[in-house]
Amino acid sequence: MKDISTVSPRSISELLTRGVAEVIDRTHLEQALASSTPLRIKFGIDPTGTRLHLGHAVPLRILRRFQELGHVVVLVIGDFTAGIGDPSGKNETRPPLSPAEIKKNYATYEKQAFLVLDKKHTEVRWQSEWFGKMKLKDVITEASKLSAGWIYSHDTFRDRLKNGQPLAMHETFYPLLQAYDSIAVKADVEMGGMDQKFNLLTGRELMRAHGIQPQDIVLAKYLMGTDGQKMGKSLHNFIAVEEESGEMFGKIMSMPDTVLRDYFELATDVPTDEIDAMKFEDVAARDAKLKLAETVVGMYHGMQRSKAALDAWKSGFGKDLGTATAKNNGDLREMLVTVGVAKSKGEAQRMIEQGGLQVDGKVEKDWRKKFSELGEGERVIVVGKKKQTLTIEGE
Repeated sequence: MKDISTVSPRSISELLTRGVAEVIDRTHLEQALASSTPLRIKFGIDPTGTRLHLGHAVPLRILRRFQELGHVVVLVIGDFTAGIGDPSGKNETRPPLSPAEIKKNYATYEKQAFLVLDKKHTEVRWQSEWFGKMKLKDVITEASKLSAGWIYSHDTFRDRLKNGQPLAMHETFYPLLQAYDSIAVKADVEMGGMDQKFNLLTGRELMRAHGIQPQDIVLAKYLMGTDGQKMGKSLHNFIAVEEESGEMFGKIMSMPDTVLRDYFELATDVPTDEIDAMKFEDVAARDAKLKLAETVVGMYHGMQRSKAALDAWKSGFGKDLGTATAKNNGDLREMLVTVGVAKSKGEAQRMIEQGGLQVDGKVEKDWRKKFSELGEGERVIVVGKKKQTLTIEGE
């Protein structure tokens, strides 16, 4: 941990730019960071799931940098708001979680979150500490401090009403509850994703109503999935922080070149000047991927396992499938059978339809596609967990 009085302007600039999409109020936060006062950085968690991926880790990595500069991270566990379900970006009411589900999910979340955060400089708080003591009169008093116009300016609420979709009254309380958390834990700064912007701004509104200095806001960038699309479990394009080391290495090596720079910036601590000096196209992209894979696997599994994953990838997953000619213009099923990945067209068809085939980082689900359409030259083929190269020749 650094002595706050020795923090440099460069460290502050790095903190507020790397992986950061927006800062509100930047000037005020820069001044606060330059002072010798430790700040309280709030991060709210609704433990609605149990598996964290590298996209979830982006704000955690920014929080870790706050800790490294001498500040305290306050994790607020939303055991009340998880029972409502964050309506942000949702076009339907989410079912509430039971207390048992919330505790079980958080136990798993905590284990993964502290792969990134410094536990010694993290304060964990539960909303039930304050909301469990509130009476109806207290809730009405807090609600009176925010106008209905402000709440219904939330684009999610506005769109649902406009489209005639259900909007339950309890959902409109979500921004208020999250805002009150900031007052309860005396937050100086709140960290969140771009989809949380309205809720974090509501915190500033409520703090002003209480006569308190409004919290500053840091919004993290999104990390795209390994195929260049929005990261999500349904697309199978995420990398879990507890992914097995070999699987993690292979997924990174199968990513398209277009996402490499973002992954270096958002998912690693490689210095920015080193990233700026890298090349992410042509032959150099392969070297960049190897460095990225070694770095990320090393961060979560240690360098010994990272080296083992590299050796396994080179010996098993980096083999050349050989050469296939495009002159017969066969479909993708025939391609997999021809190079020995599938034993029959039926097996190949099932693989493809289930999303098990990637070509140059893109999932191919249409087995009818002619493999000549993939274009001539070397192509990176991923079938299941195996990554290999295939050279396609013209007629």
